[in-house]
Amino acid sequence: MRLQHLIRHLGFAPWRVRRAFPHATLHAIAQAIHAAEQQHGGEIRFAVEGALDLPELWRGVSARERAIEVFSHLRVWDTEHNDGVLIYLLLAERDVEIVADRGIHQQVDAAAWEQVCRSMEALLRQERFEAAALQGIAGVSALLARHAPSPAAQKRNELPDWPVVLRL
Repeated sequence: MRLQHLIRHLGFAPWRVRRAFPHATLHAIAQAIHAAEQQHGGEIRFAVEGALDLPELWRGVSARERAIEVFSHLRVWDTEHNDGVLIYLLLAERDVEIVADRGIHQQVDAAAWEQVCRSMEALLRQERFEAAALQGIAGVSALLARHAPSPAAQKRNELPDWPVVLRL
C-alpha cells in the first residue's frame, strides 16, 4: 500500500495539473469565488497540488497535514473576522481537504465540511475537475452564508480570489 502511494505521487506529471485545471478553469474558479463571497462574510481560497514531494512522502505527511501547511502559507487565517476557508485538492490522491479558520470552524460541524469534500471527490473520480471545484465553492459558500453572514455595507475582499496551483 505504501509503495503504491509513493509511486502515485512520484509518477504524477506536472502537465496533468495543467490539463485538469487549464487557465479557463482557473478563471471560472476565481469568478465563482468572487460571486460566492458577495453572499456572505467569509473568505474562500482554492489550492490545487499535483502530488507531494519525496521528503513529504518519506515523513508520511497526509493530505490533511499538507492542507494545514498550505492554509498557513497562504495566510488564509489572516482575515479580520477569522472566517477564511481553504479548499485544498491533492490531485494524485483525488483527495479534498477543507481547512477553516477558528472564527468559522467553531460554528460549522466537521461533518458538514466532510460532506462537501466527499461530493467533490466523487466528481474528481469522474475527472470532472471544474465541476468538482465549482461544487466545492458552492458548498462552502452555503455553509458560510449560514454561519458567517455579512451586511452588504461590510463587503470586503481580504484574500485573492484566483486559485493557487502549487509546485508546477
